[in-house]
Amino acid sequence: MGGRGSLARQLLAWQLVVVVALLCAVGTLSITQASANFRTTEGRRMLSVAEDVAATAGVRAALADPLGRYALAPFAESARSLSGATYVIITDTARKVLTSPDPSQVGEPLEIGPSTALSGRSWVGEVAGAIVAHVPVIGDQGRVIGLIAAGEEQPGVFAGVRDAPDNALRLLGAALIIGVVGSLLLARRVKNQTLGLEPREITALVEYREALLHGIKEGVLGLDPANRITLANDHARELLALPADCVGRSVPELDLDDRLHDVLTGATTGADQLVLGEGRVLTLNRMPIEPHGAVVTVRDRTELMTLHDELAASRHATDTLRAQAHEFSNRLHTIAGLIELGEYDEVRGFIDRISSTQARWRREVSERIGDPAVAALLIAKASLAAERNIGLRMAGDSVLAEIDEVLSTDLVTVLGNLIDNALDALGAQNGWVEVQVRQRESEVVVVVRDSGPGVAPEIAEEVFRHGFTTKAAEHGQRGLGLALTRQTCLRRGGSVRVHNENGAVFTASLPIGVRV
Repeated sequence: MGGRGSLARQLLAWQLVVVVALLCAVGTLSITQASANFRTTEGRRMLSVAEDVAATAGVRAALADPLGRYALAPFAESARSLSGATYVIITDTARKVLTSPDPSQVGEPLEIGPSTALSGRSWVGEVAGAIVAHVPVIGDQGRVIGLIAAGEEQPGVFAGVRDAPDNALRLLGAALIIGVVGSLLLARRVKNQTLGLEPREITALVEYREALLHGIKEGVLGLDPANRITLANDHARELLALPADCVGRSVPELDLDDRLHDVLTGATTGADQLVLGEGRVLTLNRMPIEPHGAVVTVRDRTELMTLHDELAASRHATDTLRAQAHEFSNRLHTIAGLIELGEYDEVRGFIDRISSTQARWRREVSERIGDPAVAALLIAKASLAAERNIGLRMAGDSVLAEIDEVLSTDLVTVLGNLIDNALDALGAQNGWVEVQVRQRESEVVVVVRDSGPGVAPEIAEEVFRHGFTTKAAEHGQRGLGLALTRQTCLRRGGSVRVHNENGAVFTASLPIGVRV
């Protein structure tokens, strides 16, 4: 079988051991049955031979006359020759052999074992390895005057199998050949199915596989064609919050988020599918493997999204400064033009209007918003909105006291993303965005409404579940603001929702005092 056939040789050896053991068991059973049949059949035949000799008148007469016992030999030899028995022996009541095919036995006592013949009853049994029948010879006065012993030697083991019914030896030989051929075919098949790998190599592959699955930082899931989980490493269970007994269960049984369910089952296709987990942003890639099912890899993008947020904050700051610089440049040009025209009164009025507008917005934000980070965000967003010719205003009932640093960071994330989403929804058209921030006893509620076209009712939940705006669906995986907003709210135990009221109205709630 070649240099790598040790597995096949082992299988062949064990198969042969099993076949030989079965054949030995069958042979033993056959020999046992043959021996039992021989004892039964030959015992009856020997009993019949001994009874015929004992019933012969000449035998009774010769045993009754001590001087006529020389005439017993012809009767015994005749019975032995006709019946085919191994021997027919005649003894007196003292077990002294009077006639025997073996001359050395004549005059010697006959070994009769537990025979009951001398007590007047016939007996059949085994003595010295032969099947023997003992029959008493009854005289004219009703007394035992002698003993007739007819015996047949038992055949050897192989002779018993050879002479067994249906030629058992031939059947055993055929069974051995079939077993050997079957073992060879089975060994070859196993070798082909294991790709010629040896047991130690298969063991090493399994160990490498386990080490790889549990050593990498990515989550790995294996699914069969029926979407049952066949494999899940520790990282996948942690990232997807899967139960410990998830292996063997189907995806619908696990009560997963609709978005996650669609990606795992293949209802949603594409590379790097984003899914929101418990406080995490996850990237899933599903690779079908026909006909075995699919493999899903899971990566944690939370750290990457944190860096994304930091870069976005820097970008927003840059955009705000650029917008302010652009706005300031326009105002300087306007002032310069008015001075060249000699419209000095108009210059003073223009400067007063600019100063009063900016001061009024800063004053309104400072009076209503006590948290510095949130107030700075609103002031910066006002400049960005002004550059796009969009009005940013605050609802009259907005109020927020200074809050803890963690909640302030989350509120900046939620409020900034919702304002950006509203500005993107308005695009180049003139419009307005209204911000409402209300602090209650147990939560902070943020409402951002705009004068845009609103959100289609059929995708009102989809935008949060998938984390993509309509623009992201058209231009790739961008615009993750709503996904991050929803993630932040859910992490704190809050919520975010959207409805239409002369435009889109996004409402987010963030509980106060929650440790995350």
